[in-house]
Amino acid sequence: MNSADYLDRLLLRYSGTFDIYQPYTILGREYPAYGYFFSHMEKYVLVRKANMWSADSYEHILFVNTEDLTTKDLEEYRHAVAEYIEPKLVLKGEKLPDPNHMYSYITIAAVTEKALSPEIKRAVRKFKFEKSYMHSIRGYSQARIAVASMEDENICLNAAGRTLKKLYRSVFEEVKAGKPGYSEALKKQGIESFRQQISG
Repeated sequence: MNSADYLDRLLLRYSGTFDIYQPYTILGREYPAYGYFFSHMEKYVLVRKANMWSADSYEHILFVNTEDLTTKDLEEYRHAVAEYIEPKLVLKGEKLPDPNHMYSYITIAAVTEKALSPEIKRAVRKFKFEKSYMHSIRGYSQARIAVASMEDENICLNAAGRTLKKLYRSVFEEVKAGKPGYSEALKKQGIESFRQQISG
């Protein structure tokens, strides 16, 4: 199994609920893909005008494919979260998120050919980015990271990303079973992935 096949299947699994952009450039580096998810919930009495509350949830996923994950890579991903994803995609250039913002998950989905060293496993588990807005009145942002290594078919996650383990583990089995990936699905439907709109 190679990382390209795994990533292709992983993208298909996410594409059911996420808008997938290919490729995606952040701070001068091109990444294989970016995924965006938005959910709006509201509570009202009898009619929509009597709205009691509204809550918006988001997830931003940066997909990465690398031969061998290094500490430099992890620093780059953290920089991308802190300097681009959170300020540009979560806050949209503002000081605070929208009033109905509940949470934004920022996920790094990394696929690597080689097994992770003990040092890198520790660094992945310690990977952290959390930020609350107005003492959580405007919600919070939290970074999750999941690393799938092809050589040993292992999944390594940080504490915030533990809920992702089942999904990422299942992708190994699906690729082995020969299930199609995202690129094949797009071809069959005669459509293309979303494209990043770069201003300026």
